[in-house]
Amino acid sequence: MKKFYYLMSVFIFAGFISCKNENKKTEDSSTNVPVAVSSETTPEYKKINVKKVEANPNDMQSVSRLLDETEKHDIDVVNWPDQYPSKPEVSFSIAHNGDNILLKYFVHENEILGNVTQDNGEVWTDSAVEFFLMFGNDYYYNAEFNCIGTALLGHKATGDNDIEHASPEIMKSIKRLASLGTEKRNKETGDFHWTLTVAIPKTAYWQDSIDTFSGLKALGNFFKCGDNLTTPHYLSWTEIDTPNPSFHQPDFFGELEFE
Repeated sequence: MKKFYYLMSVFIFAGFISCKNENKKTEDSSTNVPVAVSSETTPEYKKINVKKVEANPNDMQSVSRLLDETEKHDIDVVNWPDQYPSKPEVSFSIAHNGDNILLKYFVHENEILGNVTQDNGEVWTDSAVEFFLMFGNDYYYNAEFNCIGTALLGHKATGDNDIEHASPEIMKSIKRLASLGTEKRNKETGDFHWTLTVAIPKTAYWQDSIDTFSGLKALGNFFKCGDNLTTPHYLSWTEIDTPNPSFHQPDFFGELEFE
């Protein structure tokens, strides 16, 4: 009988330790301290219901105000904390009006860079935000913007290194409103709060024939990066479980359901 109680106490203690370790978090409230990601955990699945709204993309100021009142989602996953622990404060809101995806980023960081001024240039090297969208299983689009609104839009087959960029006409159709303006910005340090509002028309996704975003189901992810900043960072909305920084990972996209 004593042996039985002894074994029961051992099992109970072991279960307590196991639960304690499974619930342990390594988060830090500081904006510059990363969330440690365990390679033994399954990345959290995320989903957004993209609301349909009445909005006129020809009036980007009104679109920006509308997105101020729309639910915000954090871009706060530090996937490679040992290599790139920097963590600025970033969130986004998203909606659609049937014909356009409406997106606004809210960024608080201590350094900005807006060196690229030509569309489809290397905007990811500046202080940049990104939105990847996947309609099928074989390809996806990567939309990328620096802090002054310069944009890149690509189409990429999964598992392929080649990216096809959108035409100049398509790039002109993507409307942008950057709180920092559109002039080139050299590297600056300080306390910066900036926003970027964009309207991406359905025709910008040129490899698909989209009648309307209404009722559409897709996969996607949202990012913040800055390759050429003094302290580079690589944040995402959904967790990416790879050994080295790579946003081109559709296996880790979350779900977007358009109302």
